Amino acid sequence: MEQQKDIYKTSRFMYILEAAFEYFISILVAGAYLAKVTAEIGISDSLTGILSSFVSLGCGFQIIAIFLANKRPVKRWVTLLHSVNQLFFALIYLVPFIKISQTAKIVLFIAFLLLGHVINNVVNSPKINWFMSLVDDHKRGGFTANKEIVSLIGGMVFSFAASAVIDYYEKIGDVNNAFIFCGISVFVLMLLHTYTLLASREKPVEEKEKVSTKKQLGELIKDKNLFKVILISVLWNVAHYTATPFYGTYQIKELGFSMTFVSVLSALYAICRSTFSQPMGRFADKYSFTKMLNICFIIAAVAFGVNIFTVPSNGKIFYTVYYMLYAVSMAGINSGAINLIYDYVDKEKRVGALALKSTLAGFAGFFTTLLVSPLVAYIQKKGNSFLGLNVYAQQVCSAIACILVVVVLVYLNTVIKKIKDKRETEDNEQ
Repeated sequence: MEQQKDIYKTSRFMYILEAAFEYFISILVAGAYLAKVTAEIGISDSLTGILSSFVSLGCGFQIIAIFLANKRPVKRWVTLLHSVNQLFFALIYLVPFIKISQTAKIVLFIAFLLLGHVINNVVNSPKINWFMSLVDDHKRGGFTANKEIVSLIGGMVFSFAASAVIDYYEKIGDVNNAFIFCGISVFVLMLLHTYTLLASREKPVEEKEKVSTKKQLGELIKDKNLFKVILISVLWNVAHYTATPFYGTYQIKELGFSMTFVSVLSALYAICRSTFSQPMGRFADKYSFTKMLNICFIIAAVAFGVNIFTVPSNGKIFYTVYYMLYAVSMAGINSGAINLIYDYVDKEKRVGALALKSTLAGFAGFFTTLLVSPLVAYIQKKGNSFLGLNVYAQQVCSAIACILVVVVLVYLNTVIKKIKDKRETEDNEQ
């Protein structure tokens, strides 16, 4: 029996590498890195914010994963589609070199970015289910924490290296070579990532694990408490995507950060988040995920509050403080939102419930950025002025995000608390 478990040891190691390579690719197609390309092809800050929120829009397509859940084996089609999605990301850096009109470049860039995120999210849930089935149920927490720490620390080193190369080429006035470097990096990482998938085993699925998609969706849609719990993730994404998609351009333009300093911020973020991940998890196990989320959302509100006052004169200090507080809050928010589903949803409905959560929260985040984008454009058009005040658009977005996080806290401590109290009462009566 012990030998049977050992045949998946290499696959579990490959999963840790797979997650790291995927994370490295995500670094190169987000934030300040993405903003470099959009600035080169003439995309406005407001549109860059919308493009940054494609991560959220892509999550909206995770619902498709429910319909693919019974398509076995998953290894073959997950590997193929993952390679395609990462190839699209590599092609992003080719766009500045294509001899076509600016409008055509923007359309092509958006197409590559959107298709990359959509396909990535379609395969994400089946891939996670494939690899996590290889991990002992009693060791999932520790394994997931170790996987995240490897990705964060590895990402810190990778970000430093990539940013140093980009800064070097910019210093000598050769931005084209910086884009070539990024494109080749994504392509090489794609090859390494594909290898980890090909080198991994897939556990045979038992017939009883197969669930009717129609039946599962029908039951989920009728579950009122599930939608109340999912609304936590929806509200958080509304707050989060009101501000963060516009921070990439803010860093490299108004605040004037070099890519090396951006990588320093990424390193500090990785250290903070990996340091607090396990303590947050232990706190949640002892006191509940609701109480842990309370702490995380309070920290997030303070973080956005700090960024209200971030301007070029104090940018390096204030933005660093914001980013570290944000890192601490994110050490618990993502896992807390997922585990709330586990607390309130029956075991057989969890996969569908998580996909539904990602879909609704994903679309909420994207359309929030879409709604806020005209405000950003308006403030910039007015010469960084709003309601008679001299402020940057990102300061206004930070203020709105701070208020919205407070709304999340109120909802968590009223609606969700009522569900929790009612459930505990029912359990005690039984």
